[in-house]
Amino acid sequence: MVEKRERLLSLDALRGFTIIGMIIVNSPGSWSYVYGPLLHAPWHGVTVTDMVFPFFLFIVGVSIALAYTEKPRLKRERRKTYRKIGWRVFKIFTLGVFLNLWPWFNFEEIRVVGVLQRIAVVFGVCAILFVNTNWRQQLWIGIGVLVLYWALLQFVPVPLDSVNEGALRDGVVERALGVSQTVSVEASGELALQANLEPGTNLQAWIDRKLVPGQMWERTWDPEGILSTLPAVATGIFGLLVGSIILGIGDPYRRVSWLYCVGFAVVLIGEVWSWDFPLNKNLWSSSFVLFSGGWSTLCLATSVLLIDIQGYRKWAKMGVVFGSNPVVAYALSGLLTLFFYSSTSLWPSLSTLFVNSLMGMGASGKFASICYALLFVGVIYLPVHWLWKRRLFIKL
Repeated sequence: MVEKRERLLSLDALRGFTIIGMIIVNSPGSWSYVYGPLLHAPWHGVTVTDMVFPFFLFIVGVSIALAYTEKPRLKRERRKTYRKIGWRVFKIFTLGVFLNLWPWFNFEEIRVVGVLQRIAVVFGVCAILFVNTNWRQQLWIGIGVLVLYWALLQFVPVPLDSVNEGALRDGVVERALGVSQTVSVEASGELALQANLEPGTNLQAWIDRKLVPGQMWERTWDPEGILSTLPAVATGIFGLLVGSIILGIGDPYRRVSWLYCVGFAVVLIGEVWSWDFPLNKNLWSSSFVLFSGGWSTLCLATSVLLIDIQGYRKWAKMGVVFGSNPVVAYALSGLLTLFFYSSTSLWPSLSTLFVNSLMGMGASGKFASICYALLFVGVIYLPVHWLWKRRLFIKL
């Protein structure tokens, strides 16, 4: 569907810069040369890259709150409302599966879960929740989800399977690309491991192995798996709550002050919780939800202050362009990898040629690699700018 309507520029800008961040971290010129902040933390801990995806899910929640303001009408037309939400979930989820198959469509190695699939689920759950609850109920549901997830991973023994048995025997689990990860686990009776937060042996990983169809990103678990989608929904719920603050406070400076206060407070709470439940993007730990949600709120407050209140819009144009059609930009970044990253036995990929050429002129490998990622962003900018100039906003 194509819409022509006014946009909230501050939110578009933050969404757009988040999409640009996604493209940059997913599309280096060479994975052999990447600056540290542009890589995910191996396990516990957080890098700038780890913050990109939760930023987007937070924005999904805020966008729902701003778009679904006519609650009485939506409740009266529940069947129509749910049908629209369900149809959008289906389209986004299907696009995610399609991009995972692109370009070779090897259904034997299909990955059913993924980034767009998680976005679809979070959107669907949060949209239905927003229509049927008030902000207080949303707050308690979000708290309940985070506490429940913490309790499940911290206290529920993990049943033994071949992976957990191997980890108990050898102290290692297998990750993507054949990497072996050292783990420290202990038995809980004869049929289970003690609850743990180790890679591949925790409860979330075991559930993924039992329930996730197709291939998984880390072979023995998936960072976008089933159980970890539960706290990801809480990230969306936090966006709903922040959206309610934006809608409920009329004075712009008072609104921004509230956003800054909430953001700082939630970052602090997340940091304190991380002493017991470490910040971990793979697990999407409860502390990570609060830490990333707080920083998302602080960045949104800054965007509102600079763009909506102070009127500094020129510097944000690129973010607004990408943020007006984020799914188009993300989909293009996946589709164009065939042309910008594929190689043959006779000819290297464009990325390899570019990186080698810059390195031949004296540039470092990491600098050449990020330059190629920025060039790739520039290529995607052209079609999304064409849509933006014509005020065309494509929604799945």
